[in-house]
Amino acid sequence: MWEFVFEPFFLLVILPLTLLFITLATLLMVPLALWFATWLMRVKEQKRQRRFREGTIIGLFHPYCNAGGGGERVLWVAINAILTRHPTTKICVYTGDVDATPEEILNKAQTTFNIKVDIKRVHFIYLTMRGFVEASKYPYFTLLLQSLGSIVLGFEAVLKLNPDIFIDTMGYAFTLPIFKYLGPCKTATYTHYPTITEDMMRRVKLRLASHNNASLIARNPVFTWLKMIYYQMFGWLYGFVGRCADMVMVNGTWTEEHINKLWKVPLNTHRVYPPCEVGQLKSLRSLVNEKGPINIISVGQFRPEKDHPLMLQAMYELRTLLMNNEELWNRLRLIFVGSCRHEEDKERVKNLKDLAKHLSLEDTVQFKVNVSYCELLNTYQHAVMGLHAMWNEHFGIGVVECMAAGLIMIAHRSGGPLADIIETSEVSRTGFLASTPEDYARTILEVLALTEDQRHTIRSAARASVDRFSQKEFEKGFLRAIDPLMNSS
Repeated sequence: MWEFVFEPFFLLVILPLTLLFITLATLLMVPLALWFATWLMRVKEQKRQRRFREGTIIGLFHPYCNAGGGGERVLWVAINAILTRHPTTKICVYTGDVDATPEEILNKAQTTFNIKVDIKRVHFIYLTMRGFVEASKYPYFTLLLQSLGSIVLGFEAVLKLNPDIFIDTMGYAFTLPIFKYLGPCKTATYTHYPTITEDMMRRVKLRLASHNNASLIARNPVFTWLKMIYYQMFGWLYGFVGRCADMVMVNGTWTEEHINKLWKVPLNTHRVYPPCEVGQLKSLRSLVNEKGPINIISVGQFRPEKDHPLMLQAMYELRTLLMNNEELWNRLRLIFVGSCRHEEDKERVKNLKDLAKHLSLEDTVQFKVNVSYCELLNTYQHAVMGLHAMWNEHFGIGVVECMAAGLIMIAHRSGGPLADIIETSEVSRTGFLASTPEDYARTILEVLALTEDQRHTIRSAARASVDRFSQKEFEKGFLRAIDPLMNSS
């Protein structure tokens, strides 16, 4: 009976409606496709004529170019390298720092990194929608909403300037398809840190609380299951947009391994270590007074993933280990050196000071915020050790620079420091690795117990090992990676 009723209904209603829908969709899509193809050809011709008149235009997407961190060093060194190799190229930087003039931005680059960029050869495209990528605006679904926000920012960027070559130097991979397909541009990316990794998924799966996995979710198996689905879906999207890059540069082995798993374009992926100021740092002479304070410094932006609280907890544990040696404890100083990007970072510094006071470390811990390059060099010269506590640090420019400056380095046993930077075998040791506050405390004590000859051996090995992370090596690797894009444009 049902078959008898269904067949006439299918033949007389459903089938004709389906055919009508397909016909209308085809009639609508074909003109749209033809219009889009014609529009793209027109844009390509306009860009070809512009390139003939003005030369190749390279747009570097770096919304926080005035932040003063390791990513900004990469930006300015890359710009100078491009202008030296291709002097007729026009460089444009997409920035959201609308409150800073070009002169102020480039002056900060010089005072912070000792890098001078010719203001006449760099143009700034100011973006007013940077708020869409601020993590503080998205307490939930932060990864997804920030990435969608970067699409909004990417549209603003391409509408204000459509370059010949687009290079994302800050990790906003969701901007790549906009410039590749709507530009259309040659696209490249220098990825400091994957937006999502298998390690992040593993922490959620194991229900471990961290800065990207709230304790409320970690305690609840249902929330954990839902977040795993969310992460897996986001991972697929991240892989799709990442494959829109014609050339991929990564800053180290750890990042390369994760990007290859997510984006699956190993033949287009190049490992280019970030530029570290090793030449001048290697020539620094220690000004440490053997009977004076023992300075331990940590260099890095005041961001949550840098895990400054772990270092404070390490000092608290160290004080317990030195209960019978009050004289040595009174000589120890932990100095945090870093930059603040915005009010959220300044609030984080205030919270760290409160934590230091809560742990009764206020007389032992100092904060140096947004210091000049000269003051940073002076801080290196008066320090004995360097600390770095970020879990899965993608590379660790601060780690390399401390080693180049002659400090005994203690870094987290993960990420770039483990994979690329620090050697811990006794015959060729260049530093130390730790993971928990107790580990760090014991390792600091171990370094304090070393003889001067042992310290000298480690310092010499560390300084000899950092040349592969020099600015010169970065420039060679960066230019080698983008040359095919320059030639094809």
